[in-house]
Formats: sequence, C-alpha cells, structure tokens
Amino acid sequence: MATINDVATKAGVSTATVSRALNGKSTVDPNLVSRVLDAAAELGYQPNGPARNLRRQETAVLALIISDVENPFFTSIARGVEDVAHAVGYSVVLCNSDENPDKERRYIDVAIQERVAGVVLSTTGASTNVDLLTDRGMPMVAVDRPLPDVAADNDTVLVDTRQAAKEATAHLITQGYHHVGCVTGPAGIRTADDRLAGYRDALRAARRKYSAKLVRRTEYRSDGAHQATVDLLSQDERPDALLVANSTMAIGVLAALTELGLKSGKDVGVVAFDDAPWAPLVNPPLSVVSQPAYEIGTVAAQLLLDRITDGTRVPTTTTLSATLIPRGSSTKH
Repeated sequence: MATINDVATKAGVSTATVSRALNGKSTVDPNLVSRVLDAAAELGYQPNGPARNLRRQETAVLALIISDVENPFFTSIARGVEDVAHAVGYSVVLCNSDENPDKERRYIDVAIQERVAGVVLSTTGASTNVDLLTDRGMPMVAVDRPLPDVAADNDTVLVDTRQAAKEATAHLITQGYHHVGCVTGPAGIRTADDRLAGYRDALRAARRKYSAKLVRRTEYRSDGAHQATVDLLSQDERPDALLVANSTMAIGVLAALTELGLKSGKDVGVVAFDDAPWAPLVNPPLSVVSQPAYEIGTVAAQLLLDRITDGTRVPTTTTLSATLIPRGSSTKH
C-alpha cells in the first residue's frame, strides 16, 4: 500500500506539501497540487480518513518555546520558523521560558490546551515538561539543545557548539594569549556544558593546563557575565583572554572591561558566541562564533511540518556548523 512518503517522492515535494494539497489548502501552488494528485492517483494512495479528521481538529498554529527572546540568536531562530510556517498557512506563537522550567511548563500546558499543531522547543532540560508533549503524541522538534534522554525519539536541530568553542579557544591561543579563560552558562544546560568542554579540549590540544580559577559559570545574562568578568580580573591568577558563551553575556564582559580601564584585544582578548548586529560596530569589532540561527529555525519548522503530516517518520538529528569570524577583539594591538 502506498504511503504519503511514496507520493511525496514521486511528486518531488515534501510530505507536508502532499498533506496540504490533498486537504485542499489554498496556500499550495496549483502546479504542485496537480503533481501531487497525479502521483497519488498513479500510486493508488488513499489518505487515512480518521487520521485526517483528527488533524483537522488541530489549529493551524505552531508554538515556539525559546529560553530568551532578548537574545538575537533566538530571535533569528524565531524568524526562520515563522518564515517557513507562514509560507504554508501556519501561524507561530512565540513563548519565552526565561530558562525557567515552571514557566516552560505553563506554556506547554497552553500549547496542549489550545491544540496547536506542533511545538518547536529549546528546552530548559526539565524532562517532566517534555513528557507532557510526548505522552500526548504532540509533534515536536528540539532546537539548540537536545531533549532529555526520556524523549530522545524526536527530531532535533543542533549546532556543533563544542567544536566551535574549541576552534575559538585555539584561535585565542594562536594569537599569543597565555591565560585564556571562559565565561559560560549554568551547569546542566547542554550548550553551556559543551562550550566549556570545547574550551578544555583546546587547552588540552595546546598542552595548556586547565585551571578552574579561569572559569566562571553564570546565567546567560549580561549582569551575571559582568560580575563574573570583574571577579576573574580581580584575582591574582587572571586571564588575558576570554571565551564568552553568548552575545548577551558579551555585553556584560565588554562593560566590565571598560569599567576596569581595559581594552579588548590589547589587554584582554575576547571571542563570543553569536554574531549580534552590534558586534562589528564596537571598538575594536568583536570576534565571534557565528551560529546559523536562521537556518536552525527553517530546518526545524520544515521537520515539524513533516512530522505533523507523518508521525511515523524516523526521527532525525541535524547538526549544523558554526563559523569563527576573527575581528579586532581577539588581536593584540
């Protein structure tokens, strides 16, 4: 018996397009509709009536639950999700968890109550929250951070952030900085842990000794990074360069350097994750690890639409690469 995947392959379109074409969605190009109908007729494909009726009870809305709406990285992910969803007639509701499991749970409860079609989630790591979605068979895609092991059978879109952190730290070492430190996020958050691990990988590869005195863990906020930087630079064993875990934290780091009368690059080398719009504009321009945030959003949205159409798909993990962009803040003047 032919499946929706067979029809999609023969028509040369996604399974989401097949579903929308067969359900009479006006957002599908007429030429694509014709191709889908011809492929379905040739293969003898018959949609599952009860499943279609069940899907029609859902709203044409996706929920996007992210950890920090003020972080440009997540803003770009949101834009990617919205662009793909809008093109096929879906709306997106943006929810900001603030790294708070209780707040994340409330948004998940709302998504379930409102019968959204699916969820894109950057998880806080609370497995019980994710269980609420998996127990109800809610289509879901994880972005930026993998879901807890109990919910591993879902699509995931990640960045190889550990390798990127290793490359950024190695860059600082090759620029002649001798005591490279790290300001990263809270323990237990996968991205924060991976960036610290990549930092340590680079030290090991360069035969540099790791010192916990050169590392600070704090919330993914500018205030926490500001205090962490002041602490690091006020001790006897102080870093002469810093790997910073995201652009929001970089604001706090740069502010601390200014207060202490230090200049990035000349006095303290700095490389931060994410190429915020302001990064090239500061003096000197900020060296960054640029993550493909918009692509994360577009890939995640398409995977979610495919999952909504065909829940039997084998789960996939897509791992994208980041790019180091050296600028003046990591060059000794």
